[in-house]
Amino acid sequence: MAVEIDLSEQIVLVTGGVRGVGAGISRAFLAAGATVLTCARRPADEPITVGERSTEHLTCDVRDTDAVAAMFDQIQATYGRLDHVVNNAGGAPFALAEAASPKFHAKIVELNLLAPLLIAQHANALMQKQDTGGSIVMITSVSGHRPSPGTAAYGAAKAGLDSLTGSLAVEWAPKVRLNSVVVGPVETELSHLHYGDADGVAAVGRTVPMGRMARPADVGSAAIFLASPLAEHITGATLLVHGGGERPAFLDAANTNH
Repeated sequence: MAVEIDLSEQIVLVTGGVRGVGAGISRAFLAAGATVLTCARRPADEPITVGERSTEHLTCDVRDTDAVAAMFDQIQATYGRLDHVVNNAGGAPFALAEAASPKFHAKIVELNLLAPLLIAQHANALMQKQDTGGSIVMITSVSGHRPSPGTAAYGAAKAGLDSLTGSLAVEWAPKVRLNSVVVGPVETELSHLHYGDADGVAAVGRTVPMGRMARPADVGSAAIFLASPLAEHITGATLLVHGGGERPAFLDAANTNH
């Protein structure tokens, strides 16, 4: 039996919600009937549209405390409430830890750990005043759960974000639920920056037990589930969206059991 998630008349903020994984999340919430607000440092080229519904964009650097406070004031003044937040903004370029500067590491941790905490604090302040509370979904990464050479600070920040999710789930219950979606490799319009050409993308996909990398829609489906009434007793959880993870290297290296 199919279960349709209906989030109509609910207000959702998706940080970094204009491209890649963020766009997939925004489309999922639009399809569920929600009013979707996206935010990013720069104005959006055009809204994301699903059927007759489109996103509304707020320009905000999620690392800027004053800008974040102003954005939440605007949300409250315009919509009067905020039901869900998906903390998706983040990322990191490839840089070996020994060669990267302290400033570089600090910026990566700021974007991937401290900025989601800042957004969550403001969201919680609004949601605690609402009869129905709210939910916050953190988009984290398998990089926080296995070695992440070339993106060490990013992996450490994402591990911290999963830990933060569990702590805030306890502090802010029962009004506000917090969960994280732990994401593996995702095929997006920027995949070539991480995996190379089409052959490189396909080769990475073959390392995933499910036979392909995730699609943005896969992450979006997980996020709307955690925001929906279907997950009303789920908080402090980490949901793995990684297609089974990575095939252990020793299985291919061993010369038995092939």
